[in-house]
Amino acid sequence: MAQKILIIEDEPAILLGLKDELSQDYEVFTAANGTQGLEIAQKAHPGLTLLDLILPDIDGFEVCRQLKEKGVDSSIIMLTARDQVVDKIQGLELGADDYVTKPFSLEELKARIKAVLRRRELAPAQGYKDDILEIDFKRYKAAKKAKPLKLSYLEFKLLRFLISRKGQIVSRKELLEQVWGYEVTPSTRTVDAHIVSLRKKIGRKYLATVHGQGYRFEA
Repeated sequence: MAQKILIIEDEPAILLGLKDELSQDYEVFTAANGTQGLEIAQKAHPGLTLLDLILPDIDGFEVCRQLKEKGVDSSIIMLTARDQVVDKIQGLELGADDYVTKPFSLEELKARIKAVLRRRELAPAQGYKDDILEIDFKRYKAAKKAKPLKLSYLEFKLLRFLISRKGQIVSRKELLEQVWGYEVTPSTRTVDAHIVSLRKKIGRKYLATVHGQGYRFEA
């Protein structure tokens, strides 16, 4: 499944140009202002957001702040015509992952996108939050509809790995290697049993079975 990218940019030529170019490798969503971008981000859950700093309604700094506040787990690359150190620092402090100054080459931007997405795949999820479920992997706490959930250490570890690959199919073999640490795949139903247990606790809608391939965490 292709990674999702959201482009929030008010200049039509840049917006359409980026969409056409990036659609070859990614599933692309677009927004012409910050308000629309926030709405799309909460529904589409993009792995990466290309965020213009100067927008017609709310600026990119505020969009970045609200994305983090609303629990949208999206990496952010800021796009701006301003090349001021103070802007870069402010963007990074608000949670942006990178900063590209206009005008930029498509090749440079695509390289930055790949680098950010690669880091995202390698980095374990720190937490997850939506209207129903809230999970804090740092403190090993979980709640469903504000009521505490009792998850085992292994269930936290399994869920963390699946969430870090949100929207992607993860095979049983990969789960056994990355979560259980098995180098040789055992002929057991270990993964299936833990998935069934997690579904009972957090809800079936989050853990999809892709027959013959594995499992996928769905927001």
